Amino acid sequence: MIGGRRAAWWTALAVVVAVLVSGRWWLGEAQRLDLVQFFCYLAMAQMWNLLAGYAGLVSIGQQAFIGFGAYALFVFGDKAGVEPFAAVALAGLAAALVSLPAAAVAFRLRGGYFAIGTWVIAEVFHLLAVNLRWVGGGDGTLIYSAASLDRTFREDGAYFWAVGVGVGSVLVAYGLLRSRLGLALASIRDDETAARSVGVGVVRAKVIVWVLAAFGCGLAGAVYNLPLLRVQPDAAFTVNWSAFMIFIVVIGGLGTIEGPILGTILFFTLQQELASRGVWYLIILGGVALVVAVWTRSGVWGAVAERYRLRLFPVQRRV
Repeated sequence: MIGGRRAAWWTALAVVVAVLVSGRWWLGEAQRLDLVQFFCYLAMAQMWNLLAGYAGLVSIGQQAFIGFGAYALFVFGDKAGVEPFAAVALAGLAAALVSLPAAAVAFRLRGGYFAIGTWVIAEVFHLLAVNLRWVGGGDGTLIYSAASLDRTFREDGAYFWAVGVGVGSVLVAYGLLRSRLGLALASIRDDETAARSVGVGVVRAKVIVWVLAAFGCGLAGAVYNLPLLRVQPDAAFTVNWSAFMIFIVVIGGLGTIEGPILGTILFFTLQQELASRGVWYLIILGGVALVVAVWTRSGVWGAVAERYRLRLFPVQRRV
């Protein structure tokens, strides 16, 4: 029974992925570009959820790696001559690499100081981009290597990369949380002191998740800017990225895989419908977050899962 249910689940997931991939042939250009943005949001939210929802690392500085990924796409593509789609993968790896010295600084801090420290680190990245003329300085720069590609080929590549990053972020989170590292993260989330007392490598687990989140955010930053053909420091390193991730995870459900998926759908829908309303857009988003936080601390998905005992991505162990 369990084996059949699991096979059906994986079959349904494969069908969903196949439909998303086939969207290249039946979706319009504007719809595909919207989905590139959607899947980048989903990947960012899943990475932030791993940090805050499982490792207890409440970061408001993930825009450091999103922006770094965007600039790494330019550096690898335009300065090093790497093919743009390959440069996306290298951008993610570069973001993961640069996250290690950032971790050495951020992990010296605790609680609210950690959150503020990550924001400061992101601002350092921002200021470096503004003051480095060889990457365009404060005006930013065009990504000429991407612009030189055929438009249809570039947009198709960006779409496939976005689907891969979005779906991949969900599968990586699921696989990680089903592993021994996932058990360690669950114990850290429940009681870090108790986890450390029974031999859980708390620092090691947190560093792995930190680097993984930086890799995912770096990939998302590169993919997001690939069809835009331009990277600009104020946009690449804006704290709005962290605000969006936090909003998505809070309304969807912190500490679940399904929560960021539902949260991304809700956020993206609100963004599309309210973006033209100026300052009211942010006020309404804040109001929605406040209502959800008061209504249920576990987010919309948490309320649904509790009411109907529904789990799409079960990561719990039962004895």
